[in-house]
Order: sequence, then structure tokens, then C-alpha cells
Amino acid sequence: MKLLVFVVSDQVADATIDVLVEQGFGVTRLASTGGFLRKGNTTLFVGVKETAIEQANNAVQKTAPGALAITLDLERYERL
Repeated sequence: MKLLVFVVSDQVADATIDVLVEQGFGVTRLASTGGFLRKGNTTLFVGVKETAIEQANNAVQKTAPGALAITLDLERYERL
């Protein structure tokens, strides 16, 4: 299992989430701020199987070109 973290601009966040959800991904959204002009960003957390990383990255790249993408290994996760 992998955790994908995407940082996208606020202007494309809704469209990016819609595309990810349409493709069957669960998305957690967090408002975030950063960058030179302190412009608003949205950070998206998406848990995926290793075989779906490319699909999720492609979806985000199409709707949010220039987004920051981070892939993290998840050794363990559980629903509480």
C-alpha cells in the first residue's frame, strides 16, 4: 500500500478530487498555505495499491499540471 500526497492549487482542487473519486480513489482533503506569495493550496491524501500509483498520478497531472506529488510507503495501516 502507498500513500500519495498531492499539493495542488485551490483553483483546481475540486476538479482534481472529482477525477480521482470518479476513478474509484478515496481522497482526504486538507487546506494548506505556502509558497512565495503564501497562496492557497490544497493537500490531497490518497491511499492506493502499488499497481494504481501511475493511474492516480496521471489523473492529477491532467487536472493539476505542476502539482507536487509525494509517494510514501505504508507498512501498516488500520481503521479505528
